[in-house]
Formats: sequence, C-alpha cells, structure tokens
Amino acid sequence: MPDSRPLAPLGRRIIALVIDWLLAVSISAGFFRYDEFATLGIFALMSFLLIGTIGGTIGHVIVGIAVRRVDGGAPGPLRALGRTLLLCLVLPAVFTVADGRGFHDALVGTTITRVR
Repeated sequence: MPDSRPLAPLGRRIIALVIDWLLAVSISAGFFRYDEFATLGIFALMSFLLIGTIGGTIGHVIVGIAVRRVDGGAPGPLRALGRTLLLCLVLPAVFTVADGRGFHDALVGTTITRVR
C-alpha cells in the first residue's frame, strides 16, 4: 500500500541537506582540519546511521521531514546504505523521477515525506 503522506517540498529537502552538510563540515573542521574526504565520510556516516535507525538526519528532523519506504515503513539499514551511497555520488540526487522523488530515492524504494 503506497504511503499517503505528501512528498516533502524541495525547499525543505535542500534546507535539511545544507544543515547536515554544515554539521559534517563543522566536525571535519574541528577534528580533521576540514579535509574534504573526512567531510564527505562524516556526512555519509551520519546519513547512513540516522536514516537507518530513526528514518531521518538531524536536518530532516529540524525541518519536519523523514525518509520512508514507498509503502510508509522505516527505510532500514540496507535502503539507508544504498540511498546514502547514491546521495554522495550527487548526480542521482540531482535528477528526479516523474513523481518528484530524487532518482536515488526511486532506485532504493524510498521517499521523503513531510511529518509536520
């Protein structure tokens, strides 16, 4: 059964991404002298762990969105891993499919929905 919650607006998704990236940059600057690979690794680790466990990153929680399977369930660790790897490649996240989801979400069977 498809999830009935509305797709999160693009603006909220971008704000959440910026928040998460700034957190990764801050940690990288504090511990790794702002090494670009450390920043990407921190971002990926935060995304994987938080989406796989609570269904959203810190940025997602702040702006009121969450990652869910298309049927509305929690994404779980495998979908979180696939989604994170594709997101870090950037291009799959830039392109969208017909229903407005990012290509990375469509490939792993997830969607970003508004939760408040």
